[in-house]
Amino acid sequence: MTLEKYGPWAIIIGASDGIGNEAARQLAGEGINLILVSRSAEKLQRLAVDITAAHQVEVRILSLDMAQPDTLPAIRQISDDVEVGLLFCNVGATFGAGRFLRSELADLERTMQLNNISHIALSHHFGRLMLERGRGGIVLIGSMAGNAGGTSTVLYGAGKAFAQIFAEGLWSEVKDKGIDVLYVVVGAVDTPKRQSLNIQDAPDQFVADPADTAREALAALPHGPVFVPDHMRDDFQYFCAAPRREAAEAMTAMLKGMPRKPAPD
Repeated sequence: MTLEKYGPWAIIIGASDGIGNEAARQLAGEGINLILVSRSAEKLQRLAVDITAAHQVEVRILSLDMAQPDTLPAIRQISDDVEVGLLFCNVGATFGAGRFLRSELADLERTMQLNNISHIALSHHFGRLMLERGRGGIVLIGSMAGNAGGTSTVLYGAGKAFAQIFAEGLWSEVKDKGIDVLYVVVGAVDTPKRQSLNIQDAPDQFVADPADTAREALAALPHGPVFVPDHMRDDFQYFCAAPRREAAEAMTAMLKGMPRKPAPD
């Protein structure tokens, strides 16, 4: 990461935990000032204190629920007076019952607001400013769930698939304009939320370190539009190439902690 290309400010959406938290610390280490956004003001304040104690950068924080409509005015209020050279979106969740037809419409709308609309609104706003300056970067944190539909991830997976195609298309528009765009495919990551769920992993389950994931994502930004970590490439290729019925059944098996059928020779 270079201050000249992606600075002097970066905004991180979903900065309080996991990948976003680690990205903030790494960017601060490169001398990039930070705008940190998430729902938890307390976590953001602790992170800001840690970063300013370790690095000579400015940090602004904003407690905001990105699943609510019309969040851009609040973000503009805290960012319009500075040059944001990097947008790092680390958001994604499913609200409601999990199963699509058991969820309430209001929860489905919140899910789409977070997983789809926020990416559009933020990329459009900050991307236009980057286009005027002829430099910048946009990172969207994705998921393997975006490569095939599966039980209990109907809308979440669809949102991640949207984000990947969106990133690919945007990359094709701005790659010659000095702007880098990257969608990052992630799987199991050791985050506080995952720990709270007390997930029982299979013996061969690889759980990535969030610091490593953030570091790989930032390093891959100039080489978009999609980055797949080494340990996920076989599964990524399988889900991209498999017949869609087979892919959906295999994804459902994986979500249930069952081994998917091996790809045909």
